[in-house]
Amino acid sequence: MGAENKIKAAADKATGQVKETIGKATDNDKLVAEGKAEQAKGAVNAKVEDVKDAFKK
Repeated sequence: MGAENKIKAAADKATGQVKETIGKATDNDKLVAEGKAEQAKGAVNAKVEDVKDAFKK
């Protein structure tokens, strides 16, 4: 299940980056905020998976 979660985290970061970029291009502050939040969520989930992997070893 770890690989699944890592893929989801990467997808969240990528989706967030796209939302943020589109938000900036369209001057949509709400979309920019959503993108940043989604990127942060992805980053946190990636770190959680890294910690889990460290404890498995």
